[in-house]
Amino acid sequence: MRTVSRSAVPALTAGQMRAVDRAVVEDLHIELVQMMENAGRNLAAARHLANRGAQVQVVLSEPDRLAPVPARQADILARMGVIVACQPAAADLVIDALIGYSLRGDPAGTAAELITWASTQAAPVLALDTPSGLDVTTGVAGAPAIRAAATLTLALPKAGLLDAPGVGELYLADISVPPLVYQRMGIRVPALFGQSSLLRIVP
Repeated sequence: MRTVSRSAVPALTAGQMRAVDRAVVEDLHIELVQMMENAGRNLAAARHLANRGAQVQVVLSEPDRLAPVPARQADILARMGVIVACQPAAADLVIDALIGYSLRGDPAGTAAELITWASTQAAPVLALDTPSGLDVTTGVAGAPAIRAAATLTLALPKAGLLDAPGVGELYLADISVPPLVYQRMGIRVPALFGQSSLLRIVP
């Protein structure tokens, strides 16, 4: 795995990341499900872990309010026989994918309960894209917020991840955002993923 200095990689605000996602889908017609497949593969998330023989249990914070892409993934998991539980159980590793970069305000409801549960576990927490409860632009942690042993962020680091507590070791995964998207936004991005689709970001 290649290691890069955070000074060599541009960081995005939540608003810039929303613009990237919008440009990828609307301008280039790359579907969100394709990018999420890349993210899941790089993280080795639920379906990929199950394929590798791991015992996987998924807990959804709002199972009745899933957007189309996560609903499709949940349907695949159910067809594969992966357990989708109402309550979490003790595990060797907790993967946090509850709340993405679009968080506004403190987590609430079941998401807040699951974040609080994770904070009581002996198992390490690996956060996908951002520790749930963290403002990715400012780095301010909400109440509650995940304290991760490691965070795998996607496409480019989010500005708030670089100095915030609770992020742990920071990794960056390629989800195949074409360089043209960044060029049109005036963001200068070096060739990051020529040797590996997964990088470690260090101070």
